Amino acid sequence: MKLLKTSSVFFGLMVLLTGVIYPGIITGIAQLAFPYQANGSLIYQNEQIVGSVLIGQQFDDPMYFWGRPSTTANFPYNAMSSAGSNLGPTNPVLETQVSARIAALQAADPGNPLPIPVDLVTTSASGLDSDISVAAAQYQAARVARVRGLPLDRIESLITANTTGRTFGLLGEPRVNVLKLNLALDALE
Repeated sequence: MKLLKTSSVFFGLMVLLTGVIYPGIITGIAQLAFPYQANGSLIYQNEQIVGSVLIGQQFDDPMYFWGRPSTTANFPYNAMSSAGSNLGPTNPVLETQVSARIAALQAADPGNPLPIPVDLVTTSASGLDSDISVAAAQYQAARVARVRGLPLDRIESLITANTTGRTFGLLGEPRVNVLKLNLALDALE
């Protein structure tokens, strides 16, 4: 009985320490040091949340830049169901999906001679990517300019203005946040 009482007290203390006190301290530090990131890196427009810098959104209208495909359950970019497809490179299902994505890109911009960047036809491990490569944005620039009736150089300058360089100057690749780029496009009109 004494062992049960000691174990119960220890369990209660550990729950309090690791389930309440520690998370509370870490949350407080995050709110003080990094409030933007701690609150989800949200993007506001007219005092309304339009999205997050960290989670992609579905864009399939030709007048917008399209993001990396998402294979999350129930609907694309479902943050409650973050997962990749886990299909290997020799899986015929993956080949069918990639072929369909290539066909959709070519149908939206049939005269585009540029090679299709891989990030426009394959998903990421999370299925939530909010960024695309600079090459993926440039591939879509002519289509967006044509559909919106804007000069190509104006679209290209928006891409440049919305390009984030490598983290710390050496990690990762330059990238473009699709939501920010599309919001900048809408602001032109």
